[in-house]
Amino acid sequence: MLQERDEILETTIKDVVNKVKTRQIKATDLTTYFIERIKNIDSKINSVITIEKEKSLKRAEEIEFIVNNNKDLDKFPLLGVPLIIKDNISTKDITTTAASKILSNYKPTFNATVITKLIDAGAIIIGKANMDEFAMGSSNENSAFGPVKNPWNLKKVPGGSSGGPAASVASRLCIGSLGSDTGGSIRQPAALCGIVGLKPTYGLVSRFGLIAFGSSLDQIGPMTKNVEDCAEILEVIAGYDNADSTSSKIEIPKYSKEINKEIKGMKIGIIENLFGEGVEEGVNTSVNESISILKDLGATVSKTRIPLLEQAVSIYYLIAPSEASSNLARYDGFKYGFSNKSSKTIWETIEFTRGEGFGDEVKRRILIGTYALSSGYYDAYYKKAQQVRTLLTESILNEFKKYDVLISPTSPCVAFDLKSKVDNPLAMYLNDICTIPANIAGIPAISIPCNFSDNLPVGLQIMGPHFSESKIMNVGNSIQKISNWHKQKPKI
Repeated sequence: MLQERDEILETTIKDVVNKVKTRQIKATDLTTYFIERIKNIDSKINSVITIEKEKSLKRAEEIEFIVNNNKDLDKFPLLGVPLIIKDNISTKDITTTAASKILSNYKPTFNATVITKLIDAGAIIIGKANMDEFAMGSSNENSAFGPVKNPWNLKKVPGGSSGGPAASVASRLCIGSLGSDTGGSIRQPAALCGIVGLKPTYGLVSRFGLIAFGSSLDQIGPMTKNVEDCAEILEVIAGYDNADSTSSKIEIPKYSKEINKEIKGMKIGIIENLFGEGVEEGVNTSVNESISILKDLGATVSKTRIPLLEQAVSIYYLIAPSEASSNLARYDGFKYGFSNKSSKTIWETIEFTRGEGFGDEVKRRILIGTYALSSGYYDAYYKKAQQVRTLLTESILNEFKKYDVLISPTSPCVAFDLKSKVDNPLAMYLNDICTIPANIAGIPAISIPCNFSDNLPVGLQIMGPHFSESKIMNVGNSIQKISNWHKQKPKI
């Protein structure tokens, strides 16, 4: 059995891999430990939909065979690392629901490209994480499998839509996780749960096998305890994929080696219009502490205002629902997933299946999108939103002529009470005000823990130009080297 179990919970991916390689830890023991931990703890937070005990233990046995019979173990950078995957990323023969009744029994016949890459790197998938249905939400209260609770305070939300991955990493139910981010769905829950979450540049990581929400906005990314682990996972999942037409052909750097550089002389812009009004005082104070650290490290920090930034939420909530209404048209009760069996006609089947299978928030966004795309309104809403998106993207990219990176709070508030915003969609949507701009522009952004407010975690967001993941992770890692906010864990 494992020795020093609690120590394992705090080690980096690199340390875990080294212990598996040198046979200090058996992959089967490590896997069993985390599965038992999920069974003992997750009933409190509901972060995991599916536990894959048999498949993960079989995989762990394969890892042990590799360790005992393979001389070149360096080609397995995630050897034996237990991961939990957001339930909208396809995993072969493992139920993948997108937290929706309409996909409650769906088992894909293929792996998403990122899953294939993780497996090839030696990772072990131990479960699928809860989420907002079809990744639509900012609180993880829109799940057919019940809400996820924040491990720091069980009366609070974990953020969304990747609330399950965030809560599972914060609770140390796994070494790391994968989430998806359409308007902040990795970064906002990472902030509210006190972990690291990275949304890569659009096109850096393959979307093949990701259940689509907003195809021009979606990206898969890592969610981890620290920036080092984030870099290790990104190094594995990044890269061109001919199965994804939006995938970029660029050389992937060794991120894990690029995040230990000095930031002295780096120009950092503070996005002034993402501070102040609407942002909690405790959040402002915590983010300003991180700014002080950056100054102490020799970075040049100054304030800037981005024109049109106030339009980001409006742009997003026209474009994303429009793309969702198209993407979700495939769920009709015939091909796969839930189907209403009492219907007498084709149209009744479609109507009743979608009416019963989709939750309220998904139906709301489909209706918004259908309206924005409809004849007579397309030019006024969807087309106009795309035009303003282009202008805002130019406005954001122009900032990188002056600055290396831009920083802001990740979320305007800390975790809020469960059910406190479910009846006020606008208040819920405004939780993404700081994160949406990066999706609109397709640029990378990372959230790292930066202190606490009311005993709840606060997140700092670092954004950079396209394909500058090394740079933004380097800034985040520089802060983590001289702070211990990321080392705090909830008492659960």
